[in-house]
Amino acid sequence: MQKSPDHAYPTHWEADVVLRDGGTARIRPITPDDAERLVSFYEQVSDESKYYRFFAPYPRLSDRDVHRFTHHDYVDRVGLAATVGGEFIATVRYDRINDQGLPAKDPEDDQAEVAFLVQDAHQGRGVASALLEHIAAVARERGIRRFAAEVLPANSKMIKVFTDAGYTQQRTFEDGVVRLEFDLEPTEQSMAVMRGREQRAEARSVQRLLAPGSVAVIGTGRTPGGIGRTVLRNILDAGYTGRVHAVNHAFPDDLHRLDPEGVPAVRALREIPDPVDLAVIAVPADGVPAAVRDCGEHGVQGVLILSSGYAEAGPEGRERQRALLRQARSYGMRLIGPNAFGLINTAGDVRLNASLAPRMPGAGHIGLFTQSGAIGIALLSGLHARGPGHGGIAGISSFVSAGNRADVSGNDLLQYWYDDPDTEVVILYLESIGNPRKFARLARRTAAVKPVVVAKGARHTGTAPLGHAVPTVRVPDSTVAALMRQAGVIRVDTVTELVDAGLLLASQPLPAGPRIGILGNSESLALLAYDACLTERLRPVRPRVLASAATPDDFRAALSETLAGEGCDAVIVTAIPWVGEHDGFFPGGSEGAALAAALRSAAAEHPHKPVAVVHLAMEDLAETLAAPAPPASSADPASSADPAMAADPAAPDRQPTRAEAPAPRPAPPEAPLFGAAPPPPPHRTA
Repeated sequence: MQKSPDHAYPTHWEADVVLRDGGTARIRPITPDDAERLVSFYEQVSDESKYYRFFAPYPRLSDRDVHRFTHHDYVDRVGLAATVGGEFIATVRYDRINDQGLPAKDPEDDQAEVAFLVQDAHQGRGVASALLEHIAAVARERGIRRFAAEVLPANSKMIKVFTDAGYTQQRTFEDGVVRLEFDLEPTEQSMAVMRGREQRAEARSVQRLLAPGSVAVIGTGRTPGGIGRTVLRNILDAGYTGRVHAVNHAFPDDLHRLDPEGVPAVRALREIPDPVDLAVIAVPADGVPAAVRDCGEHGVQGVLILSSGYAEAGPEGRERQRALLRQARSYGMRLIGPNAFGLINTAGDVRLNASLAPRMPGAGHIGLFTQSGAIGIALLSGLHARGPGHGGIAGISSFVSAGNRADVSGNDLLQYWYDDPDTEVVILYLESIGNPRKFARLARRTAAVKPVVVAKGARHTGTAPLGHAVPTVRVPDSTVAALMRQAGVIRVDTVTELVDAGLLLASQPLPAGPRIGILGNSESLALLAYDACLTERLRPVRPRVLASAATPDDFRAALSETLAGEGCDAVIVTAIPWVGEHDGFFPGGSEGAALAAALRSAAAEHPHKPVAVVHLAMEDLAETLAAPAPPASSADPASSADPAMAADPAAPDRQPTRAEAPAPRPAPPEAPLFGAAPPPPPHRTA
C-alpha cells in the first residue's frame, strides 16, 4: 500500500468482517493503487444505484472522480472499501465539513458528510452496516463527532441502514432530499445493534459450516488408510443427507468415474457442476494453497483443513498459516483449522461426520468445542461410554475440533449455540483465550440462557500451545477463574469432569438454589461430598448417614424425605456395596440394579430437583442408571465413580426438561450455583 502525501496509511483500520449471510469480507482504506479496482467496481453497479449515490444519471467515473475517490489524507477525507477476492464490493467515504456544509480542514469542525455505494449483487448482505460501524470508528479517531448524510427518499435501503444503526439522530426533508444527522458517540442502543449484527453474522457463518448442502473431500486417496479416504468413509457411514464429491488430481481421466466408495470422483473442483458448500482439505501443506484457491474460485462457502505442518511446526509454519488465513478470507470463506480434527452435526436432516472420529455420536443436546483433537477424541469416547444412544442424554448436537483455530474459534461457536434450539448445554475445552474480553461477553450472554462448562488447559504456563495464531494474554490462572466465574461459566479441571457436568446439566433440571442435601451409607464419601460442595461455595446441609447395611428401601425413604424438604435444592447420594449377606434384598442378585430402581422411584416424586449419585465399586449401579428408565419412571438420579465430582447424571428419559422446570430462585452472590456460575437473574428460565 502507498502512503498518502498527507498522512501515513493506517494499517490498523484493516479488518475482516463476517456478513449477514455468513460470508466474509475485508474492509480496508482505499489507496491510489485502487484506481482500476474502483473503475471496475463502478461498472458493475446498476444505473439505479448510481443514481441513488449521485442524485443524477452518472454512467461512468471521470478521471477526476477516480483521482478524488482514491486519494485521501486519512484525516479529513477517508474512503474505505469492502473487498472479496481482492475486488471491491462496496465503498464508503467521509469528507469533513463546516457548519455551512463546505469542505473543512479545521480540527474544530467535527462534522463529516458520509456516502455509500454497494454493488447490487452484494446488497442485503449487511455490507453497508459493517462499513458504517468501521467508518464511524475511524471518524471518532480523527476527531469527528457527527455524521451527515443526504439520501433520496426512494433509497429506503440506505435510510434503513442509518436509522437502524442505533445512534442518536435527527431527520429533515428539504428540496426532495432526506438529510440525516447523527452523533457518533456510541449509545447503549448502537452497541446492542452492533453486537446483535455480530452475533447473527457469526452464528450464520458457523451454521453454514455445520449444515452444508454439499461437501467435497479434497485429497481422497484411492486406497484405504489415508486421512481424506477416512473422512469420506466417515461422512458416508454417518448417513450424510447432502451431496458428496471425492476430489483427487490423480483420478483417471474418465467423465463418468466413481470413487471406490461410490460417490462422484473428480480431479478438480471446477469439474463439479453444482455448488459446493464445504470443502474438507486433506492434502500435504504445500498443496493446500492451490486447493484453497480452487475452492475460492468455485464459490465454496467454507473450508475444513485437516492438514498439518502449519504454526505447530515452527516459524515457517506460522507464516504459512497467516498466508492461508489471508487467502481464505480474500475469497470470503470461513476456515476451520488447520491441523483440525473435524466437525460433526447430528441433526436428522444433516447427519454430517466430517471428522476423523470413526463413530457418529448419538444425537443429543450437548454442543462440544475443543482446540485439541486428542481432547476431542476423549470427550466423544467418554460420552459414548456413558450411554450411547440412550434417549439423547449422552448425545451431542454438534462438535467442532478446530486445531490451530486460525479463524473459527470457541467464540464463534458460542455465537452459534446461543440461540441454537438443538443445543441445551455448551462444553468447551480451551487451551488459550485469544480475546478474554469478547469471550467473557459472549460466555456471559450464553450462560444466561443455557449452561456453559469450560475446562482450560495450560493453566500455569501463560502461553498458547504451538499452532495457536492468537494473541495470548498473560494473566494468572486466578484471574482467568474470576473472569469465568463473573461470566457465569462453570469451570472444571478434567475431561472426566467435563463429561460429568455436561451429562448432569443435559439430563436434569437446574437446581433452584445452592442448598445441597447429602445422604448415603458411607460417612467418608458423604464428608468428601460435603467438603467438595463447600469448596465450590455451595450450601450443603449436614449429611444424613445411613447404616452401612441400609437397604434400597432405606435409600428410597431417605431420598424421598430429603427431596421433600424445603431446605434442599438438589441431592447427592453416596453409596458403597452392602456389608453382609442380603441377597433377598436384590432381585436377580444385583444390588446396584435394586438401588437404581429405588432411587429412580424416589426421584420421580420430585422431578424438578436434580439428584446425583457417587459410588464406589458398584459398576452395576452405574450401568443401570445409564440405561433407559422403565416407562413408568419420570426422573433419574445420576451415577459417578468420582466421589469428588458428584455430578454424573443418568436421566435418559429427559423428564422433566429445563423448559418445564420452574424458574430458579436467585441465590446470594457468595453462593453461585454449582460453584462457578453466579446466581441467575430472575428472568432466567431453568
